[in-house]
Amino acid sequence: MGDYADLTRRLADLVVGYGANVQPGQIVGVTTYPGKEELTREIARAAYERGARWVDVWVFDTRVKRERLLHADESTLDFVPAWMIDRLEWLSDEHAARVTLNGPADPEALVGVDPARAGRDVLPYLPNTGDVVNSGTTNWCVAPAPTRGWASLVYPDLDGDAAYDRLWEAIAHVCRLDEPDPAEAWRERARRLEGIATILTGRRFDAIRLYGRGTDLTVGLMPTSVWHAADFTTVDGLRHFPNIPSEEMFTTPDPKRADGHVTATRPLEVYGAMMDGIRVEFAGGRAVRIDADSGADTLRSIAAKDEGSSRLGELALVDGEGRIGPLGTTFYETLLDENAASHIALGNGYDLGVESAEDKARVNQSSVHVDFMIGSPELDVDGLTAGGEAVPLLRGGAWQV
Repeated sequence: MGDYADLTRRLADLVVGYGANVQPGQIVGVTTYPGKEELTREIARAAYERGARWVDVWVFDTRVKRERLLHADESTLDFVPAWMIDRLEWLSDEHAARVTLNGPADPEALVGVDPARAGRDVLPYLPNTGDVVNSGTTNWCVAPAPTRGWASLVYPDLDGDAAYDRLWEAIAHVCRLDEPDPAEAWRERARRLEGIATILTGRRFDAIRLYGRGTDLTVGLMPTSVWHAADFTTVDGLRHFPNIPSEEMFTTPDPKRADGHVTATRPLEVYGAMMDGIRVEFAGGRAVRIDADSGADTLRSIAAKDEGSSRLGELALVDGEGRIGPLGTTFYETLLDENAASHIALGNGYDLGVESAEDKARVNQSSVHVDFMIGSPELDVDGLTAGGEAVPLLRGGAWQV
């Protein structure tokens, strides 16, 4: 490949136009990292071309975070500066658009850091993120931004240029940039997923059981749990697509009803820390045991953040028709890996995943939200009715409904 300017421009246009759906006069808040400058600038260009009033860029450096984790007093690691929280509240008050560029820009940044300390500092994730999402005040999108460091992590057997080429090729494919009209290609995929989501909502299952090698988990749903796919709508009626790519459909479970055990099928990068071989046991809705081949202390620290951090805030199902899973590639980035495999999330839940005011009051509340992947073609998924009937939903990655 070698020339990434056109792909960078096309990705920015897709994220700003289709994903975040930036409107004339809007403020656009961008969260990005060192190494992602070219796409960040193209995001600004695309936003201003669509009439943005101001593009406000926050660059988060994980090497600076490393110094904090290595040297700061442990009692200060939960501290979040008020201006960071206030900035997000300001974007919410302004009904702004928000864009976040993901992907581990510097995978080595936290190597050698005590995992337990790493789990204390969850920045750049902010404690009021869930509240802003649930308020529906901002149209937003999270998208991948390739870097050479990330490419070397995903393709360690290739040299720097070849790995970077391969990562860009993969990102272009999974984001459908290789289609004549990427936005329309995504709309077509969204229609397929939304059709399945409507069927699942209509069945009003009491619970979902996921079972296969290393996993047997039953997750209870609430009486008015609904399934969503691909797109959100703001309180102002702006339709937007929060994830590019997005191959999942998700719901908000009952935080007091999760029983069984899960084994992660992919490594996890969260808040700059790496984890692998995650195994979690649930009882009465709570994660009561957390183990991992690496990074267990990080996840334990995250799950101990607050009352809701050890309970589930999301359940998502992913079929085998998307573009990520068939690649057989582990991207070490939740945005991509969670759209290759069914997953669950510890922490904050989404209000839009339930309909009634009573159920909204029961949605899990937490200052964190951590997805990890438990799905594979070998994972079977059943919907359980209130009467105890098990209805096959996914077999071999194919929908049965």
